[in-house]
Amino acid sequence: MREQPVWRSLLFVPVNVPRFVAKAADCGADAIILDLEDSIALSQKNAARDAIPAAAAALSGQGPEVGVRINRPLRDAVRDIEAAVRPGVTFLAIPKVADASHLLLLCEVIDAVESERGMQHGTTKLIAMIEDPIGYRHMHDISRSSDRLVAMSLGTEDFASEMGMEPTLATLTQPKQNMAIAARAGGLAPLGIVGPTTHLSDTEGFRTAAELSATFGFVGSFAVHPSQVPILNAAFSPTATALARAIAVAEAADRAAEQGLGAVSLDGKMIDRPVVERARSLIGRAARIAGMSKGDFQQKPSEPSAASVRL
Repeated sequence: MREQPVWRSLLFVPVNVPRFVAKAADCGADAIILDLEDSIALSQKNAARDAIPAAAAALSGQGPEVGVRINRPLRDAVRDIEAAVRPGVTFLAIPKVADASHLLLLCEVIDAVESERGMQHGTTKLIAMIEDPIGYRHMHDISRSSDRLVAMSLGTEDFASEMGMEPTLATLTQPKQNMAIAARAGGLAPLGIVGPTTHLSDTEGFRTAAELSATFGFVGSFAVHPSQVPILNAAFSPTATALARAIAVAEAADRAAEQGLGAVSLDGKMIDRPVVERARSLIGRAARIAGMSKGDFQQKPSEPSAASVRL
């Protein structure tokens, strides 16, 4: 599996609304998803496909990665792939993935389009979006089905609708966590918010949900409005305090290793291999975020400046 991307925030943008596309790169999102699915009326699908080349060209190189969310019906999906797979588009979000064979069928089309357009094989990464009980049942197989896959998500509203349940924290926690486990088992980045996400006016509720999701092991989520982007960037970035602690753990482990010790105590807490691995992973993630062309190291308002924290 390829290296997981750093996508703390992925902003959906209806590709057929030029003013939204024009402003998309300025919001600070790590990735922009040009949408061909839910935000596009059926009568506008062809026009939206026609808009992809210009929109992708306009956004490419401005900082955020550019992706496209395609449609589920196979006939539409093939047309979407032919419109979307091109230089400047680095990934596709695949909705309602049913099983591994479904994804591999689409990969055949992607292979052909990349070849026709002189693109290196494997250029186009994929996000598998699990949105119904069938896909949920096959998550572990899906997560290991293709080297193109880099991330997985569980669609809150679609999944809840298919299950006939209310999308609440109580009903979504278990399926969301199971998806995260399946994603990790396949070497993928788990994306999403544990609870419901549709209340745009509830900024603090969204922030709380994002921060909770980070503690569950999620590494980023989707935004449907630019106001959600800075919240996601902060929630899914290591805080200065957490980074300082991770550095202290890594340094204590290095000193222990020099003395031939496998574990050491730091501030009254045992530091052993799993703790050290988490610390080094956090340090690596912070370094990658700091090196991104947009949105340097993010911190929460209550945290001290990261300038004094050594990477």
